[in-house]
Amino acid sequence: MRRRGDGGVPLLLIHGFPCTSRIWSHNIVPLAEAGFDVVAPDLRGYGDSDFAPDDFYDLNAFNTDLTALFDKLGWDRAVIAGHDLGAMIAVDMANRHPDRVDRLVILDDSMPDLAETFAAAGIPPSRPKPAVYDYHRLQGRHADALVADLNTPEQRRRYIAEFYGHRLWCPPDAFGEDDLAFLTEPYGDADRLRASFADYEVVMGTRPLSAPEMLDRPVQQRALVLIGADQVTIGDHAEQRCALAFPEAVGPFWVKGAGHFMPWERPETVNRAIHSFCGDLLATAATRPGAHI
Repeated sequence: MRRRGDGGVPLLLIHGFPCTSRIWSHNIVPLAEAGFDVVAPDLRGYGDSDFAPDDFYDLNAFNTDLTALFDKLGWDRAVIAGHDLGAMIAVDMANRHPDRVDRLVILDDSMPDLAETFAAAGIPPSRPKPAVYDYHRLQGRHADALVADLNTPEQRRRYIAEFYGHRLWCPPDAFGEDDLAFLTEPYGDADRLRASFADYEVVMGTRPLSAPEMLDRPVQQRALVLIGADQVTIGDHAEQRCALAFPEAVGPFWVKGAGHFMPWERPETVNRAIHSFCGDLLATAATRPGAHI
């Protein structure tokens, strides 16, 4: 777990796949200096965290860990920022534990699954992109075989590096060789790679849930939504879907020149946006007796 700014406004940064808490490396210190108590954990099974003792890697399991972390830190509630899987965990937490979530920052087009609501509003479903999303099937239905095929640390890290490259999740050359070496290092371990596939097994229905997902309703908390424009992962009609899924949203704002990994690709934009969105919380915290932010 990475933490800076103890005593500031609680801010939880949740990574997604294929990342770890390392993806927030350019955000933690600036946000702490802005007045936040910033915590960026590795999800169970990822990075430096323990593997799941119960073998569950679903949204409820992740949020059980995260709310326990809140309790350990002495946080009643927090601002939650997430992308990819981390954004879906944030949405689930907002609906499952609404008293623990002050507001959300969503850094892609992740949102509740409101298929019937979208259809009733005349919003057609997003079109799949099979050539780009073949990994869904491999990771969700053939995870063990895929890990067996990737039988050296170099092969495993190269596989993860593809998501920062030819899979078009971000603009070409957004990540240099040193960046990729740093970000993919945890995935040299076969067990870490295998654990990261569990979420895709959940999505594909091949892994059981510890509890039903809380993605079937709009998010009532205030939300800031930023979407990197240069990525193939964007679903269709994101603006219309966002208006229904996040009725209290600011945005979505499209960040040109950024892809799926905005915390790394456009850290200054992300940091300024979070600072501005939470300016009232920071101002209130700064006037409390004993405040040192």
